[in-house]
Amino acid sequence: MALLLRLTGNQLLRHQSKTLCKFVRPVTLKPSQYVPPVQMGHDERNMKLGRPQSPHLTIYKPQLTAMLSISHRATGIVLAGYAVMFSLAAVWLECPIEYYIEQIRCAELGPACIFGIKFTLAFPLLYHFWNGIRHLLWDTGRFLTIKEVYLTGWTMLAVTIASAIVLSGY
Repeated sequence: MALLLRLTGNQLLRHQSKTLCKFVRPVTLKPSQYVPPVQMGHDERNMKLGRPQSPHLTIYKPQLTAMLSISHRATGIVLAGYAVMFSLAAVWLECPIEYYIEQIRCAELGPACIFGIKFTLAFPLLYHFWNGIRHLLWDTGRFLTIKEVYLTGWTMLAVTIASAIVLSGY
């Protein structure tokens, strides 16, 4: 096809006016051996081009929204760990869970230690629950301005801590 167009262009140049020369240009192609490009990774290519490494998280100020998002995912992972741990305990342990709860009571750990254990178990559940309610409210189109997002974030943290304290006191 290229040869046909080149020959047609040459014929037109010979027989037509010189104004056609502005539109048709003869081209000569020289074949050469294919040389594959050098395979470089992302970092090597950027170093060769003199681009700096991105500072990533080291330069950013931690924001409430980002920290709440990360901790929501983390509490979900902790709750999944609870489910796996308690289900494996139910399968492998010889006695029912009431026996082990009674063993903890008999150990006389003290009310502060028991409160700490209950709080540690309750906080991820309550945090994930209340933050999930917050996300459900967002899904309805409410509380989506920056001011409202921060307000609901701080409110959710206060409600989570208060409900974890109340639940741990029983």
